Amino acid sequence: MRCQPPLASRLRPALGVRRWLKWIILGGTLFFILKTFKDRWEEVTAVRIQGEGWTLLIVAGVITLIAHVWSGWVWTWILKSCKQPITTQQGLKLYLRTNIAKYLPGNIWHYYGRIKGVQNAGGSLAIATLTVLLEPLLMAAAALIIALIGLRTWGLEILGLILILLIIHPNFLNPVLQTLSRQKGNTTTEKLSTYPLIPLLGEIGFVVLRGSGFLSCFWALTPINLSDIPQILAAFSFAWLLGLIVPGAPGGLGVFEATAIALLDDFSGVVVLTIALYRVISILAEVLAAGLSILN
Repeated sequence: MRCQPPLASRLRPALGVRRWLKWIILGGTLFFILKTFKDRWEEVTAVRIQGEGWTLLIVAGVITLIAHVWSGWVWTWILKSCKQPITTQQGLKLYLRTNIAKYLPGNIWHYYGRIKGVQNAGGSLAIATLTVLLEPLLMAAAALIIALIGLRTWGLEILGLILILLIIHPNFLNPVLQTLSRQKGNTTTEKLSTYPLIPLLGEIGFVVLRGSGFLSCFWALTPINLSDIPQILAAFSFAWLLGLIVPGAPGGLGVFEATAIALLDDFSGVVVLTIALYRVISILAEVLAAGLSILN
């Protein structure tokens, strides 16, 4: 009888393809961004930030900082709904302290840190894993909901939203959770008792806050018509969503920028500078939030 090769040997080709795919995605997005900067360099350099613009950039930073704190608070709601023995303050500090790790290669270390943190607080490995999987699903659903409000046509986006809303249902998640528990030798019955509607609403608030920070950054460079706000928020939400789910983009770097530039092409060089400034503001806000969580 022919023996099967070890699992690692069988997975090695797939892992190699995934590694190359990550580099292809990263290289393609960076090439697009650099080409856009080159083609619109004169438009970008023509933009001037006036006195009120600097105030709006500060406002963008404050709103983005609040968004990150709010996101951590929503994650503690998920932990509480899963009956994990960790306080709101502990969960919030753990979330903010690990958030900056998403920029490390692999884009998984913030999740790993949260799982270990919940375990160290006496929580279940299976439930901790579920919470870090559930959070990005809720974020994706929230971003799609906001994007659909501003989009003129609905297609694959609405199908994707329906799929995510079905996946986060307890009838789907509980069998997965029970399987994880059995694999870890846990004989207790761990399950979700309710649909995570409140955390979903919380994540909608998170994406709205992030979008508001982006709008403030945009407004710092050019006046915005009220009629443009739904389009800008929808484009931001969809670009942020792709940055969240596309592999090989730690923190969405490159993917978010390329998508936002493509969707907001009508705003010429202003959008290029807005996206660059917002990325800097977002990273600074995450670093500040992580620093505050360590000091407190």
